[in-house]
Amino acid sequence: MKYNLSNFRDDAFGGITAAVVALPLSLAFGVASGLGAIAGLYGAIAVGFFAAVFGGTNTQISGPTAPLAVAISVVFISTGESLTQTLTVAVLAGIFQILIGALRLGSYVAYTPYPVVSGFTTGVGGIILFVTTLPLLGREHAQGGALAAVQAWPEAAPKANAGAVILGVVAIGVSILWPRRLRTLLPASVVALIVGTLLGMTVFTDAPVIGTVPTGMPEIVFPSLTLDTLASSAVPALTIALIASINSLLTALVADSMTGDDHNPNRELIGVGMGNVVAGLIGAIPGAGATTGTAANIKAGGRTRVSGVICAAIILALVLGIGRYIDRIPHAVLAGILAKVGFDIIDWRFFSRFRFIQREHFLVMLITVGFAVFVDLVTAVGIGLIAAALTTARQFEVLELDSIVSVPLLDTAFLGNLLDDDGDDFDMFSARVGLVSLRGTFTVASAKRLTTSLGLDIREHEVVILDFSETLYVDPSAAQLVGRLIDTAMAENTECVVMGLEGHAKTSLEAFDVLRRVPEDHYADTLDEARELANSLLDKPS
Repeated sequence: MKYNLSNFRDDAFGGITAAVVALPLSLAFGVASGLGAIAGLYGAIAVGFFAAVFGGTNTQISGPTAPLAVAISVVFISTGESLTQTLTVAVLAGIFQILIGALRLGSYVAYTPYPVVSGFTTGVGGIILFVTTLPLLGREHAQGGALAAVQAWPEAAPKANAGAVILGVVAIGVSILWPRRLRTLLPASVVALIVGTLLGMTVFTDAPVIGTVPTGMPEIVFPSLTLDTLASSAVPALTIALIASINSLLTALVADSMTGDDHNPNRELIGVGMGNVVAGLIGAIPGAGATTGTAANIKAGGRTRVSGVICAAIILALVLGIGRYIDRIPHAVLAGILAKVGFDIIDWRFFSRFRFIQREHFLVMLITVGFAVFVDLVTAVGIGLIAAALTTARQFEVLELDSIVSVPLLDTAFLGNLLDDDGDDFDMFSARVGLVSLRGTFTVASAKRLTTSLGLDIREHEVVILDFSETLYVDPSAAQLVGRLIDTAMAENTECVVMGLEGHAKTSLEAFDVLRRVPEDHYADTLDEARELANSLLDKPS
C-alpha cells in the first residue's frame, strides 16, 4: 500500500486518541505495580514504540496492562521490593518472548485453554478490586496483594479519609456514567482523571496525592546478572512472558476482527519482547497489547504502525513536560479508574453461563481464580494449565473409548464357506476370531482403560484382528498400549493379525518396535486378506 498524507492523517488521529486513552491507565498501572506512576508511562513509551515498529499487528497499541501490572507487583513484593531484581525479571521475560517468537511458537501460546485465560483475567480483576480499596479509603497500597488488603481493612476503615472516599466514588461514577456517544471524543477514564484531579486541587485538598514524579529521559537500570538472581528470576520471568504473550495475541485477534487484517503472531511476540527488554532496562513495567488503546486507535482511523509510533511519541512528549501537573493527581482517583478496569476485565459472561458450561471447565476456571487471588499469578497459571490438561485428558478418554470397536466375529458369518463343518461337533455360535478396530486418535488419556477393557476381549478368542485402517493418530503411550495388547494375546496363545497399518499409526508403532512379536506373515491390507489369514491360523495344528 502506498502511504500518503491521508493515511498519515488517519494514523495521527488514531495515535492521539490511543495516547489519550493510555495516559491515565498507564499512570494507574504504574502506581498499582508498586514501581511508581512514571514506570507506567515509561512502559507505555518503550513497549508501545518497539511493538509498533517490530511487531506483527499493524494497528495494535501496546503498553502496560492490568494482568502485567498485577504480575510485576507480585514479583516486586516477593523480591523484598528489590527494584533491580524486579527489573531483571522484566528483562528476562522480554528475552523469553523474543525466543518464543524466534522459535515460531507464537501460535501455540494461543492454545492456552479458555477456562485458564478466563480464570486468570478474572483473578486479576479480583486482585485489582481488592488492592484498590485501601487507596479509595485514603490509605497506602497494601504490600502483599489481595490478602494483605483484606487484612488491613479493620485498621484502615476507621481512619478513612473522607475526601479520598468522595474522589474515588466520583472517579468510579464518571467512568460508569460518562455517555457512550461521547467516549469516542473523550474516553471516560480521561474525564474521570480530569474531574477527580480538579476536585482534589480545589475542594478535597487533604486527599493523598501521587507526589513528585520524575520527568525527563529515563536512566538505564542494569539488571543483576548473578547466577542466583537469574536462577530465581527464571520462573516468574517465564510466567510473565506467557501472560504478556497471551495478552498480546488475544488483543491482536480483536484488532484483526475490527480491520480484517491477519496478524503475524511470532513477529508480534518478538516486537513486544523487545519492548519489554527495553522497559526493564529503563525502570518501566512490562507491557503487552492493550485492547482499549487498540480499539480506540482503530475506531479513530489508525491503520498502520505509524499510529502506534505516534501514540508512544505523544506520551514521551507528555512525560517530558507534565511532571509538575501529575504530582497533584489524587491516589483515590487513580484507584477509582483502576477499580472500573478491574470490574470490566472480570469474565462476567463466563459466570452468567455457568449452568450451561461443563462442570469440569467451570472448576478449572474457579481453581485458577482462587490461586490468582489468594496465592499468586505464577502459581495460578501453572495450576490452571495442569487442571485444564487433566480435564482435557478426561474428555479425550471418553471420546477415544467411544471410537473403539471390539466385537466377536461368528465363525458362520465371518469365515462362511471357508469353515469346515465337523458334523455333530459343529458349534454355530462359535466366535474364534475377534476384531479390535481402533478408529480416530489414541493418546495417553485412554491408554490405561484400553488395556483393561480390550485385554478381556482378546483372551476370549483364538485369533484377534487388530484393525488400524481408520486410525489417524497414535501417541507414544497408546503405542505402548498396543504392545501390551499383543503381549496379552501371546500369553493366552492368541494369534494376532495386523490389518490396514499405514500412515502415522505405522510410523508411531514402528518407532517403538511394539509389533516385534507379530510375524511378518501376519499382516493384511484388507478384511478379505485378514479372513484368509485367520482361517489358515485356525487350521494350524495346536
